[in-house]
Amino acid sequence: MILVTTPTIQNKEITDTLGIARGSTVRARNVGQDIFAGLKNLIGGEISEYTKLQAQSREQALQRMQEDAKQLGANAVVNVRLTTSMVMQGCSEILAYGTAVIIK
Repeated sequence: MILVTTPTIQNKEITDTLGIARGSTVRARNVGQDIFAGLKNLIGGEISEYTKLQAQSREQALQRMQEDAKQLGANAVVNVRLTTSMVMQGCSEILAYGTAVIIK
């Protein structure tokens, strides 16, 4: 499946627009990550535990969006976007969405 952030795909023709494809995940921090993050916060620098958590969350949301697009019958998703929101303290949602299309 082709995923792009643009409204078109170069050298491809969109023959049908099927609707919005979306995928999301909600993740919470855990105590172990918070301990290491707290220590790193004292000395400064990147908090790699949270970076890894966010990267895994993005990949899962994108995978779920692709599955949703496949269920719609799409072979590509254009205008792909990612957004995040805080659901509650220490817990956030990553949402991936775009327009499911058929290309030839």
